[in-house]
Amino acid sequence: MIRTTPFHERTNALNETQLWSHWSGHLAADRYQMSDKMEYFAVRNAAGLFDSSPLYKYWIRGKDAEAFLGGVLARDIRQCPPGQAQYTVWLDDRGFVIEDGVILHTSKDEYLLTCAEPNLAYFQDRIGRHQVTIEEVSADIGTLALQGPRSRALLAKLMPQMENIPYFGVAKGEIGGAGVTVSRTGYSGDLGYEVWIDEPDALHVWDTLWDSMEGHGVLPFGLAALYMLRIEAGLLLLDADFDSSRFAWNDAHRSSPIELGWNWMFKDLKADDRAFIGRKALEREIADKTSRWLMRGLIVDWQDYDRVYNEAGLIPPKDHAPVVEDWMLYDDDYQRVGYATSFMYSPMLQRHIALARVRPDLAALGTKVHLEFTVDHHYEQVAAHVARLPLYNPARKTA
Repeated sequence: MIRTTPFHERTNALNETQLWSHWSGHLAADRYQMSDKMEYFAVRNAAGLFDSSPLYKYWIRGKDAEAFLGGVLARDIRQCPPGQAQYTVWLDDRGFVIEDGVILHTSKDEYLLTCAEPNLAYFQDRIGRHQVTIEEVSADIGTLALQGPRSRALLAKLMPQMENIPYFGVAKGEIGGAGVTVSRTGYSGDLGYEVWIDEPDALHVWDTLWDSMEGHGVLPFGLAALYMLRIEAGLLLLDADFDSSRFAWNDAHRSSPIELGWNWMFKDLKADDRAFIGRKALEREIADKTSRWLMRGLIVDWQDYDRVYNEAGLIPPKDHAPVVEDWMLYDDDYQRVGYATSFMYSPMLQRHIALARVRPDLAALGTKVHLEFTVDHHYEQVAAHVARLPLYNPARKTA
């Protein structure tokens, strides 16, 4: 049975295309307008509203909640005080990534963990003697992501404390008299917030929020625009840029957090005394420098790109729709040195860009590589250079 989110009555009425995808068993709008670029530019220039309710959500409570999470999450949860959120990851015994997610520390001994796939049994099996409870509330909480440069001012009209909430901060308040939790988080790489709402209040909060934003250029946006935004932001997508080690057939489809560019989570690992799952393997990888790849951005040389199509008598496409598949990378000697996992033409950057795994010795910023794809049914290569992620990183995101 296909389920709907708590906001479906409103999103369905706004969805002019009636194009939907299945996300965790729920209907999720692909795009509301005939052009997904309209929704994309709404987020980049004003604000957009996205229904992210299909995320899995777990309340983790109890006096041992911090100790429990410290043992199963690779990033140190002790560095996330009440009133803060944290992007995190959990690993298997060999140091490979099972999944990533965001955890909100809502109050003392209480956390809300969100992720893309079901993980309830995984975490419950590891409680052991810890005095902690884990409750799935995926269907009980609706989530709205308000993203874009006007999001702070718009939300502050209803919740004045949003003027001062820090990046990855968490605050409680009311919208239209209904209690909500708001985190300064999102998947757009822009200034943005996520509003967490008890299911009975979902439509009332949507209406209050939506009515308050009339005339400010706000549009609802769907998955198509979201996937454009997240590539520019260097935000990885499960089953696109990496696979869960839980379901991978072999190690070629497994990744360590270092290989995925999350080494910043472990800058203070020597001072971290936790015995978390995967720690020993992670330490060996760092010490022995055994990472097979490093995740980087790519910016394609537009002149070389145009050359390939011009020589074929074709108009060089500038297609913003993301391509999520492996495109090989080579060096000047035609030796494979990595592969791109997500590729698109960025309307903001006016360049073809990609997320890619690059061999560590060629991962320095500015290094030239060659990206391979097909034109007229045969392989072509165009020049590109290695770039820092995120590729689009406005100062307002963290200011």
